Amino acid sequence: MSNTVLVPQPKGPYSTTRKVDNVLYLSGQGSIDVATGDAVLDDIRSQTRRTLENIEALLTAEGFDISELAQITCYLTDIADWPAMNEAYAEYLGDRAHPVRTAVQVAALPFGISVEMACTAHRSADAEVCA
Repeated sequence: MSNTVLVPQPKGPYSTTRKVDNVLYLSGQGSIDVATGDAVLDDIRSQTRRTLENIEALLTAEGFDISELAQITCYLTDIADWPAMNEAYAEYLGDRAHPVRTAVQVAALPFGISVEMACTAHRSADAEVCA
């Protein structure tokens, strides 16, 4: 992966991405300002957008496109935030990506963030959206 300031850097002893053949795994991403490395603790909609921007930056750095997202797991500290997270998620992705998705509530997330997303992207001419 490119080590530029345009992508989130790991906050611990792990990789932010791992590519295996045509599959790219992304570790959990949150609303981190890539310029400062600090968590941005705005409302859930803003945190969701920043998280997806960070995911898209990592995908781009690895030569993937957001349309190649296959799966996203969303971790929320308050499941009552799901509607607002879902709206921001839909606005950001639009028609560009339709990955399968799971959302779960967790007791807490690092750095005080309210949403974290881990995802997998897959590059294949055979990928399609199923009902």
